[in-house]
Amino acid sequence: MPARSPSSPFPDLPPLALCAIGWFVPGAAHLWLGRRDKALVFLVVLVALFAAGLWLDGRIFPVTPQEPLVALAALANIGIGVPYFVAWALGLGAGNVVASSYEYANTYLIVAGLLNALVVLDAYDIAVGRKA
Repeated sequence: MPARSPSSPFPDLPPLALCAIGWFVPGAAHLWLGRRDKALVFLVVLVALFAAGLWLDGRIFPVTPQEPLVALAALANIGIGVPYFVAWALGLGAGNVVASSYEYANTYLIVAGLLNALVVLDAYDIAVGRKA
C-alpha cells in the first residue's frame, strides 16, 4: 500500500477490509491510512448530516423490494454504517410526513449514506495507490 502514511499506528489491511471499516464507521478508513484530519472531518460532517436528518423528522426507510425507490432509499440510509443501526435500534427515524422539513430531512439522511460511499471509495483509491 504505497499511499499509506508512515505515521499510521495501525497494521496494513487488505483494501476491501479497509472499505468495510470505512463503511461501518465514517472516516475510519482514512484514520487507518494515517489521514487523521480527513478522518475527523468525514466523521463529524457525515454523522452531523445524518443526525440533522433525524432531528428534522426524516424517515429511515425500510428495505421493501415491492417498492424499488423505497428500497434504494433504504440502501442509501444503510450507507452511513453505525449511525444507521444506532438510530434504528433506538427507534428514531419514524418520520413525520406532515412536518414542513420532512423532504429536506429525508434528503439529508440519504445524502449522508451516499457521501459515505464516496468516502469509502476515496479510501480504497488511496489504499491501492491510485491517489496520493
